[in-house]
Amino acid sequence: MSLAYAAAHTPVAGLRQPHVIVVGNQKGGAGKSTVAMHIIVALMRMGRRTGVLDLDIRQRSLTRYIENRSRWIAARAAKLPAPQIFELHESAQRSLDLAEAEEEAAFRLAVKRLSDTCDFIVIDSPGGDSFMARLAHACADTLITPLNDSFVDFDLLGSFDENCAEIVRPSIYSEMVWECRKKKALAVRTPIDWVVLRNRTSTSRIEARNKQRVGEALKTLSQRIGFRLAPGLSERVIYRELFPQGLTMLDLDGDGAESELKMSHLAARQEIRDLFLTLKLPGIEGEALKF
Repeated sequence: MSLAYAAAHTPVAGLRQPHVIVVGNQKGGAGKSTVAMHIIVALMRMGRRTGVLDLDIRQRSLTRYIENRSRWIAARAAKLPAPQIFELHESAQRSLDLAEAEEEAAFRLAVKRLSDTCDFIVIDSPGGDSFMARLAHACADTLITPLNDSFVDFDLLGSFDENCAEIVRPSIYSEMVWECRKKKALAVRTPIDWVVLRNRTSTSRIEARNKQRVGEALKTLSQRIGFRLAPGLSERVIYRELFPQGLTMLDLDGDGAESELKMSHLAARQEIRDLFLTLKLPGIEGEALKF
């Protein structure tokens, strides 16, 4: 761990420290950007100043989501909250050491600038391993890992012995999180609250048995490597339909919204409320939800 990294993550007396939420795993298609955007809007609806870093530099899913939101607000003069966002870019340096030094400096500067004005910083991590992704994980106060309800996604967290459900070992992503936890503990002596979401769940009876087995394996693994389990977001078409407008389920009763609230929308909104309550974010726990 570099001295610069430690200095960047050491709280300074008298300065307000924002709470850093990292949404990440090392696999695409788990709904990270959708989860991140709903958390961002939920925080803003709670009156918290929220900053965003999108580390998925190539796909830029969260950045495009926020850009769509800005266009929607401008076109309709809608009174919807919008976050402050910083974009980062890959270093063009050919030397790995120089590239990592440049990317670390850019990352630290972005976090510092957002820290000056924000209560929360939400970082969307790419669906893969990268230097900046590891930097982000190591400075997380809350780490949220959306996970599809399948053993394909579970394999990132742990290896599962088909012959004995009790034999579950940490896998590549869990090992990376463990290393980041150690780095943060050495730098600032504060823990990372790791929350794994069972995301994009289905109500199909055909998948019920598989979901039960995945749930049992996750529960066993959570007790061994220390993460909390939480229900995520169900597989709903509405989440994909809202992306072009930059809206979330929490905006459908707001200014400029054009969708009529249906029972399925209310159920989806309750999922967001349940997730938000489960996160137990500092300064918000116990406060009445405003969405």
